[in-house]
Amino acid sequence: MQGYRDDIIDHSEGYKMPVMIQPSFTEAKNSKAIKIVVTLAYEIWNEHYVPLIGQEQVDYMLRQIQSAGAIAGHIKDGYRYFLIKYGNDCAGYVAVLAEPSRCRMYLSKLYVKKSFRGRGIARAAITFIEELCLENKLSTIWLNVNRHNPSVKAYKRMGFKKTGVMVTDIGNDFVMDDFKMEKKMS
Repeated sequence: MQGYRDDIIDHSEGYKMPVMIQPSFTEAKNSKAIKIVVTLAYEIWNEHYVPLIGQEQVDYMLRQIQSAGAIAGHIKDGYRYFLIKYGNDCAGYVAVLAEPSRCRMYLSKLYVKKSFRGRGIARAAITFIEELCLENKLSTIWLNVNRHNPSVKAYKRMGFKKTGVMVTDIGNDFVMDDFKMEKKMS
């Protein structure tokens, strides 16, 4: 590092260079882990999605697709949920579904708590998913993301490209108005 001189730092006071924490991923396979996912979903969705889609739709979607029963059902259907640990804290979660017949991985969920954003956790999650793709001989990651979600820009920075628009009726007079995005493995 230009201008860095170790001999001018007084190490006797216990000075330590900052250590970068690397997120870790633990598969959520039991009811205790699923309850943690549900708790994270409630917090993250309420802090992030209310301004985008409104409280009523957030509440509906939490009940329909982020409840313990819904998540357990997803896992039974082949989805894999992972808790994202940052140090000793749960910072978020990821859910994926391998689609081997189409040689791709569906990134169903990638959510990080507001207090942990800006630390490279989403990028680490994408790297983790890329590794899952390689293990499973899959060549593409695809996702859908709300068209007004600021995360669209982050996905673009991580190599995803818009490939279409998806408007999905989810019941109760609500729709998901999303971009479909894909990332080809190099």
